[in-house]
Amino acid sequence: MLDIPALRAALLAWYDAQARDLPWRTGPAAGKAGQRSDPYRVWLSEVMLQQTTVPHATPYFLGFIQRWPTVSDLAAVDDGDLMAAWAGLGYYARARNLLACARAVANDHGGVFPDTEEALRALPGVGAYTAAAVAAIAFDREANVVDGNVERVMARLLAVETPVPDAKPELKRLAGDLVTGERPGDWAQALMDLGATVCRPKSPLCALCPVSAWCEGLKTGLPETFPRKLKKPARPHRHGVAYVLTRGDQTALVRRPPKGLLGGMLGLPTSDWRSEPWLDEEAAAAAPAAGAWLEFGTVDHVFTHFSLTLRVLRAETNADGDFVWTEPAGLSGLPSVFLKAVKAGRERLV
Repeated sequence: MLDIPALRAALLAWYDAQARDLPWRTGPAAGKAGQRSDPYRVWLSEVMLQQTTVPHATPYFLGFIQRWPTVSDLAAVDDGDLMAAWAGLGYYARARNLLACARAVANDHGGVFPDTEEALRALPGVGAYTAAAVAAIAFDREANVVDGNVERVMARLLAVETPVPDAKPELKRLAGDLVTGERPGDWAQALMDLGATVCRPKSPLCALCPVSAWCEGLKTGLPETFPRKLKKPARPHRHGVAYVLTRGDQTALVRRPPKGLLGGMLGLPTSDWRSEPWLDEEAAAAAPAAGAWLEFGTVDHVFTHFSLTLRVLRAETNADGDFVWTEPAGLSGLPSVFLKAVKAGRERLV
């Protein structure tokens, strides 16, 4: 049986000495002095980190804070500007939810985040994890904050044999058993830091772990095999056509529908994405404008739930058309799949 007080004391002491220096975080020394993290920064960082790593998210976070230093500033941004700033951070639905939440805080709460899990959960796009993280880290509420790092720590600490994702409820319950009213914000961040820096997915640094004395996974001799995992099914593959329609230096873009993958983003005109490759006559028939469409190879891209191959066709036009005509400098904010297609379609221009 775990000696919970001793384990907690060991991990918090380790955190006091080894806490990561992160731009959205108030360190443990400042926390002990009564300083709390800015809830806006905590919320923004947690939304960004749900699909990416700290090194990747940090420059985005700093850019957002520089442009929109408060939640009210973010709430006032144009939807398209936010989507462009979000490019490279994963699902654009999160960006839409980010903006909806910012506007709710600004308009319904006077620009001040609620300080309880229940009230935070009532905000648009805020799920159980984000509400718990903001409540604990920003407001020092006694909340059970469980991300992938914490799940891994719990699975190894208790040698949980149930494979993920089926083990998630059990892992959350086990993590909840360790939460108390003593420094709940620091406790949440200590578990996250432990998983990110010591209890790593591969090659865990067990010799440096402050809680190794209680780790059942370590006792098996194979701690890296936890959490147990089911074999992943093969990722489906889809095919489509991307159309690079140019008018001199300008490229034709379209606004994608607000719902669905890359919703609300500017992108290249495309065909539907389907399981079978597009034949030449089908690709020509689906083109967004008449023209001499030439083949410029293919590009590949991997999304979370499927992979995609796009044939790239290019044509030149003098017509205006119902497009957003964009100079080369304006293409940098496109989602990466369209950046690949633009590069393929324009790099061979003579």
